Amino acid sequence: MFEALKKKINKTIKKITEKISDKEKVEETIKETAKEETIEEPETVEKVKEEPEEGKGSNIFSFIREKTISEKDIEDILWDLEMSLLESDVAIDVAEKITDELKNQLVGKKVKRSTDIIEYTQEAFKNSIRDILTVNGKDMDSILQEKQNKKEPFIIMFVGINGTGKTTTIAKMAKYFLDRGLKPVIAASDTFRAGAIEQLTHHAEKLGVKIIKHEKGADPAAVAFDAVEHAKAKGKDVVLIDTAGRMQTNVNLMDEMAKIKRVVKPDFIIFVGDSLTGNDAVEQAIKFNESVGIDAIILTKADADAKGGAALSIGYVINKPIIFLGTGQGYDDLIEFKPEWMIHQLFT
Repeated sequence: MFEALKKKINKTIKKITEKISDKEKVEETIKETAKEETIEEPETVEKVKEEPEEGKGSNIFSFIREKTISEKDIEDILWDLEMSLLESDVAIDVAEKITDELKNQLVGKKVKRSTDIIEYTQEAFKNSIRDILTVNGKDMDSILQEKQNKKEPFIIMFVGINGTGKTTTIAKMAKYFLDRGLKPVIAASDTFRAGAIEQLTHHAEKLGVKIIKHEKGADPAAVAFDAVEHAKAKGKDVVLIDTAGRMQTNVNLMDEMAKIKRVVKPDFIIFVGDSLTGNDAVEQAIKFNESVGIDAIILTKADADAKGGAALSIGYVINKPIIFLGTGQGYDDLIEFKPEWMIHQLFT
């Protein structure tokens, strides 16, 4: 997972270390010369130590002890990194933020050995990525608890285009709530495709979850409304609403989303995106957020994502948190997303 992104980070750390270390080697040569002079002419060296010539002796020994990283040392490497990140589908704002923060954290740092350079550069990378991935938003668990206290169903609406794994993700979320002792109901509000209704029905039957569905072409908002009413009447805890997944540029689709939102007033809206599509997933999320508003993100197919561009960029760009990653086709192949988890993936 994210192997290509991990390699780019490690390559940058290596290049910065080698660039600084090349100058360090010159300093080591000076240091070795100084050691020889200490052996052959101890009295002279002692004199230099006691009475250094102004602007020479003290500066030489200080230069040997440490080096300060300058902007010139790393500017070419950071430019290469930015271009490399863009090739990995990292959004331009995110690529620029990473390189700017690396520069801010490294320039002026004093280093004594190559291991210091590696340590400082790794830490600068971790800080910048942590900052990008840490996005505050609605807390799903808190809202769920509030709804349970009121004895009302927690209503979640899922949006996203076709082919992202939205239907499977809804089934995974049903399993997620079942495992926590809650009773979900699914609303098959993608009435545009008969296949979507059949697929959701298959998942619901396998999981033993109630599904509310109408005929193909029925009003999607009516299906969602019926599911909410069923949940209220039967004491169900969570309503999971599927929606049509045509392209985000489809005006009718966005109007349909807005109508469902008006009718059932969901507590939480989740965008489901395919992590393999990189910047396309980011653009889709922007459009859905502008049209209906998004509270959180689930990225699918993360187990096959080597680039990591979408995972790194999408939350920062639309300022909404990633809450889960889909990592396979099984109902349990859903992991909670935490910034520290991704940092661990990239640096181990």
